[in-house]
Amino acid sequence: MSVVKKVLGKIWAFAKKEVVLSVAIVAAIITCFFVPIDAEYLNYFEYKTLIALFCMLAVVAGLKNTSVFEFVSRKLIALFKTRRAVIYTLVYGTFLFDMIVANDMSLITFLPLTFLVLHTTGNDKYLAYTFILQTVAANMGGMITPYGNPQNLYLYSFFNIGITEFFSILLPQALTVALGLFIAVLFVKNDKLQLINDEKIVVKKKELIVYGVLFVFVILSIFRVVPHLITLALVIITILIVDIKRFKYVDYALLATFCVFFVFSGNIARIDAVRELIETIVTENTLIAGIVSCQFISNVPTAIFLSKFTTNYPDLLIAVNIGSLGIIISSLASLITLKEFLKHQPKKLKMYMGLFTLVNTSFLIVLMTLTLLI
Repeated sequence: MSVVKKVLGKIWAFAKKEVVLSVAIVAAIITCFFVPIDAEYLNYFEYKTLIALFCMLAVVAGLKNTSVFEFVSRKLIALFKTRRAVIYTLVYGTFLFDMIVANDMSLITFLPLTFLVLHTTGNDKYLAYTFILQTVAANMGGMITPYGNPQNLYLYSFFNIGITEFFSILLPQALTVALGLFIAVLFVKNDKLQLINDEKIVVKKKELIVYGVLFVFVILSIFRVVPHLITLALVIITILIVDIKRFKYVDYALLATFCVFFVFSGNIARIDAVRELIETIVTENTLIAGIVSCQFISNVPTAIFLSKFTTNYPDLLIAVNIGSLGIIISSLASLITLKEFLKHQPKKLKMYMGLFTLVNTSFLIVLMTLTLLI
C-alpha cells in the first residue's frame, strides 16, 4: 500500500509541476478511446516543427547561460526608462519578430527577456498581462506573411495564392491587431522603472558567439535555407562539445506537450461527430467554421482539415489566423506562454486563464466584427 501511495504521490507532484502537460495527456488519452491507436497516429506529428522547437529551446538555454538576456534587459530599462515604454518594446518586438521566425519561436526568444525586465524592476504583477499581449502579438504578427505562421505557409502553397493577394487578404486584420495592442498597453501605468539590484552583468562573449551562430542556423532552417536535419545535427554536436550540461535545461516537458497535443488534435479530427459538425458549418460559413474548429483542434490542423472542404481560401485564411485567439488550445504558441508563466508564478493559473480568455476573446470579437463588415 505504501508503494502505491508513493507512486500516486509522485504522479500528483508531477501533475502540479507540469499542469499543461498533465491536462494534455488526460485529454489525449480520452480521445484514444474514440480513435484506437493505429499507423495513422504517426502522421499526426509535425516533425519539422518539433525539430525546430527543440533546436530553439536548446539554443535559448545556451543564450540564457551567457547572461545576454540580463544584459539586454538592462539596456532596455536604461533606454526606455518607463514601464509602459518597455512593455511596448517587448510586445511589438514579439509582433515583428513573428513575421520572421513564426509565433512559437518568437515567444521562446522574447518571454525570458520579458520576465527578466519585469522581475528585476519589481513589476512581477504585470507579467501575466504582458505575456498575454505578447501571445496575441505572436499569434497575429506573422499573419500577413506566408511564412509567418505554419497554417499560412500550408494554405499559401495548397491554394497557390499570389503574394500580393495574400498580403491584401490579412492586412486589415494585422493593422487592427497592431492598433489593439497599442490601446491595450495604455492600461499599464507609465511609472518609471528602477532596478532592484544593479550589480554588474558580465556576458560570456565566446559562448555568446557560439550560440549566436547556432541561433542564425535555426532561423535559416525555419526559412528552409538550411535543411532542418543539418541544423539539428549542428546544434546537438556543438552543445555536446561546448557545454553538454545545456541539454539538461531544455524544456522537454514543452516538447512532450506538443507531441501529446498533436495526438489530441489528430484524434479529434477523426471523430465522426466532430467531422460532421465542422463539415456542416463549413458549407454554410467558412469563416465561422474555421474559427470554431480552431477552438477544438487548433489553427494548423484546422487549415489542413478544412482546406479539403472549401475553395473559399480568403475566409479560411482569415479564420485560421484570427481563430488562433479565443481559448488556450486554439494555438500551440499559447501553450508555450502558459507554461513559461507557470514556471514563474505557479499559483496563479486561474487568474492567468481568466485574463487570457478575456483579452483573447476581446481581440477575436473585434477582428470577427471587422471581417464581417468588410
